[in-house]
Amino acid sequence: MREMEKTADEQVSQMKYSVLMSIYAKDKPEYLEISIDSMLNQTVAPEQFVLVVDGPISKELRQLICAYQNDNAELFTIVPLKHNGGLGHALNIGLKYCRNELVARMDADDISLPERCEKELALFANNVRLALCGTHIDEFYDAPDDVHSRRVVPTDYGEIRKYIRRRQPFNHPTVMFKKSAVIRCGGYGNLKRKQDYDLFSRMINMGYYALNVDEVLLKFRADEDNYKRRKSWSYVCSSIKVGLLNYKRRYCSFGDLMYIVCGQMGLFLLPFKVMKLVSDKLLREKC
Repeated sequence: MREMEKTADEQVSQMKYSVLMSIYAKDKPEYLEISIDSMLNQTVAPEQFVLVVDGPISKELRQLICAYQNDNAELFTIVPLKHNGGLGHALNIGLKYCRNELVARMDADDISLPERCEKELALFANNVRLALCGTHIDEFYDAPDDVHSRRVVPTDYGEIRKYIRRRQPFNHPTVMFKKSAVIRCGGYGNLKRKQDYDLFSRMINMGYYALNVDEVLLKFRADEDNYKRRKSWSYVCSSIKVGLLNYKRRYCSFGDLMYIVCGQMGLFLLPFKVMKLVSDKLLREKC
């Protein structure tokens, strides 16, 4: 038994993956450094780090990126874009530069726990059919150890299929996926927001197998802006648009679509403080 476990551990430790991250002008150098380091310090380190620079950025950000590239040119693939085209556009381009089949997403201000990628790789090693997986997240404001809420997502494939008809069952910064599966499903599409929900809906409904690790393996940096984005009209429209697309594709019922429409409109119309309380109460677990 111990020999079998050792063999499985060795298999995971030898698996290769690329990290895919996009940065833009408003990202903070100090947060980016912590985020990148959290991926470089994984118990199973990435074979490649693809960093898409989505439009012009500050001198400080450029210097930080150059420092990483100078320290390890073979690891980092820097993809500069002349104009800011949004997250989905940047990720679609970055995906083309990923040289490994397995790709780990990461955002420029979050913190992956050291065993995140190892545990996701283990899922792929044990499930040949697996195309997509993620984890739970802890949310914090300033200090990473001062966690104020947790977003728990369904872990079982059947639960994920049911959940995705109305809500996003993956925490996007935590996901690892097969590049070929994402490309076959059309990538991140051309939506300005909710690109991840649209993509993962297409993947699940096109028959790709998915799971979530039943652990918190990433710390998500949250602030007032996160709530403001959820209450913005563009966010509401994007959420409803994905629901409408899923309904037209017959991925969800009319009742599911109305749940999305009423839920999003309700949060939009509520006063900000009330919306924040409802969001924390219904969509998060307090820590």
